Amino acid sequence: MSQRNTVLRSLHDLGLAAWFGGSLMGAVGLNGAARAEGGTPAITTRVMSSGWAKWAPVNATAIGTHLVGSSGLLAANAARVATQQGVAASTVAKTVLTGAALAVTAYSRVLGKKIELASSDEPEDAEKAREHPVDTEKAQRQLAFLQWTIPSLTGGLLILNALHGEQQRPEEQARGMWQRAMSRAPHMPPMPHMPPMPDWRWMQH
Repeated sequence: MSQRNTVLRSLHDLGLAAWFGGSLMGAVGLNGAARAEGGTPAITTRVMSSGWAKWAPVNATAIGTHLVGSSGLLAANAARVATQQGVAASTVAKTVLTGAALAVTAYSRVLGKKIELASSDEPEDAEKAREHPVDTEKAQRQLAFLQWTIPSLTGGLLILNALHGEQQRPEEQARGMWQRAMSRAPHMPPMPHMPPMPDWRWMQH
């Protein structure tokens, strides 16, 4: 019977859920509300920047939580990655998407901070903005695109997470390991028909 990894799964799923949900809410709700109620373009930009800045520490915590859980699960399932057909490919895809989402999130924060400084009416921020000049209109267009890219990438991670869950079904593990073995020894006989394996997890307390 497979070992439980409840804590790691919780960290992985909660962190990813917050990363995806927060970015989607920001792109739809925060930005939309700021445009509808902000008034002048300068005020709209300040409202958006302030909202995203307040979310940034929570988002960073969510991402860190997800990465801790993801790393732990990868270590716990290392044997399946090596021996079950299809798991390595989905793991590589998930790693690539995670890296892309991290890069886009980090660059969005850098770009957002520049816009925040450029739109601020505080003297200290104005001085910092002069040290890091930015074309505000161009930066806002780029940032709007990136803010929609983040939920797209993290949504892809959620889909791959669902695939990983399916790959952990007992019959999928047996089939995948047999297929991997056959790929290494092509003269092996085909996998015999096996009845569905009962799921005894509901009996665990």
